Amino acid sequence: MSDDLTLYVSAFVDELAKTGIEDVVVSPGSRSTPFAMVMAEHPKMRVHMNIDERSAAFFALGMAKAKRKPVALLCTSGTAAANYVPAVVEAYYSRVPLVVLTADRPHELRDVGAPQAIDQIHLYGKHAKWFVDMALPESSNEMLRYARMMAARAAAVAMSAPRGPVHLNFPLREPLVPAVTDQTWEQINEKEASYIQIAIGKKTLDDAQFHQLYKQLSCIEKGLIVCGNMDEPEFAEAVTELAEALQYPILADPLSQLRSGTHTKDYIIESYDAIFKDAAIAEALLPDVVIRFGAMPISKPLLLMLKRHPSITQIVVDGEGGWREPTFTASQMIYCDEIEFCRRLAELGSADRRVPNEWMQLWQDINKLAKEELLEAGKEEEMFEGKVFIELTELLPEKSTLFVGNSMPVRDADTFFMTNDKQIRLMANRGANGIDGVVSSALGASLEADPLVLVIGDLSFYHDLNGLLAAKLYQLHATIIVINNNGGGIFSFLPQARQEKHFEALFGTPTDLRFEHIIRMYDGYYQKVDTWDEFRYYVKHSIQSQGLHVIELCTSRKENVTKHQWLWKNVTERITEFLQKRGRL
Repeated sequence: MSDDLTLYVSAFVDELAKTGIEDVVVSPGSRSTPFAMVMAEHPKMRVHMNIDERSAAFFALGMAKAKRKPVALLCTSGTAAANYVPAVVEAYYSRVPLVVLTADRPHELRDVGAPQAIDQIHLYGKHAKWFVDMALPESSNEMLRYARMMAARAAAVAMSAPRGPVHLNFPLREPLVPAVTDQTWEQINEKEASYIQIAIGKKTLDDAQFHQLYKQLSCIEKGLIVCGNMDEPEFAEAVTELAEALQYPILADPLSQLRSGTHTKDYIIESYDAIFKDAAIAEALLPDVVIRFGAMPISKPLLLMLKRHPSITQIVVDGEGGWREPTFTASQMIYCDEIEFCRRLAELGSADRRVPNEWMQLWQDINKLAKEELLEAGKEEEMFEGKVFIELTELLPEKSTLFVGNSMPVRDADTFFMTNDKQIRLMANRGANGIDGVVSSALGASLEADPLVLVIGDLSFYHDLNGLLAAKLYQLHATIIVINNNGGGIFSFLPQARQEKHFEALFGTPTDLRFEHIIRMYDGYYQKVDTWDEFRYYVKHSIQSQGLHVIELCTSRKENVTKHQWLWKNVTERITEFLQKRGRL
């Protein structure tokens, strides 16, 4: 046992805790032994054991997303670290702070054929915001300060704009078992507070820039505010204040957190995806200016509208200083905290606040018509996938978290999850938009968010069945709704669906899995539902009960496409008639 190892690792772990990182997801391994044992001994560190590194990484990602603060990840050397790649990629693109700690062979055992030794230098490439190959453990005062400094820096970089994952690689020599005692913490505690305080500020504009922007916008009546994935608690109130001041409708993605809550919904347009599906309607509703916040919304028709009309003045506001602009048509990129941006412009508009205008009324009327047609799906008795979100809007209690899987579920949330006055937080892995790791991410989030309901497709559920072990190990409370259309339902909406010869084998990919057996293996409660009455009963029951509950409803991919297209056709016809009567088409 080495004092060098014990003190060095303890100093690093202690500083992580002092920065506010109190949760670490650990996968078992030999080379990572000193970190795992020191973390387990630390009085302010919570260790969450997750055997499968791929699931572990997504579990940590979901936890960090729910907490809005960094979570640490720890694994041994070799391919264990490689299994973190999908979650690190997702964290990078979705701006989730993770501190990834990988144990490694010492330098003399690299590239010489030693077992469980791979090249871990810059293993995650550009998807890690910062990488450091740490020095070998020493217990000198200088090296203990180095360990603390690196811990503090890692936490700060993970949380600095744009937030994301950092990677620290630790070469460790044997023996690997630390000698942690009560005196260890006294030996390393040079300071009671964190070793170094790192202040992270917010981006802003000066007064002249705010005045110039308001002058520019106050002259434009036909404006839109577009909100993509945003998860800042005060943003909803701030952006609705801006909408009121400018009299601009807000096209609100479900992940913008604007469709639920106590803020006013008068300016929220949630059916814009269905509205923009018709090119003639989109042309009739073209704005002169768009102010965009957050990631690009899910809606493809909105994306296409912006790409086809570069003459629209498009102002992208990004408080984290990134470049979320896939349309290549933006006029202005503004690096300013989104909440301050909204409030400062709203304040400038308070003196000459606009009255409701024809443009705002037009959007409100059209949105109402679209919602009426889309909510017709709520009257259907067959198991239609979109109706899941209509039902959940009513069934979910206050302060719920709704985690939505990719492919069809998130698109159905966009179409069918309507405005409400409850506090419902929507989450999804929309950085890389993958279907892997969704179960683990949702279960990680459930540690912070209770009750949590996950809506997921059958293929995405299959991808991460290993993730269910966390629910068993930690007695997590979560409801998983599996929409089982026996394959990749989203492909049925794409041009490939017309190529019937190879469609099922290459894209439909039916699996004919019976999930009931898997759920029971993980001590979960399983229920297949065939009616909406059963669905309502079991959703309510699962939310009020403890443990893992999986509710499966089976649908037809073909019928699902037909129903969606029928609803979109009805929306188009209603709005076309409305616009024609008003001479706008």
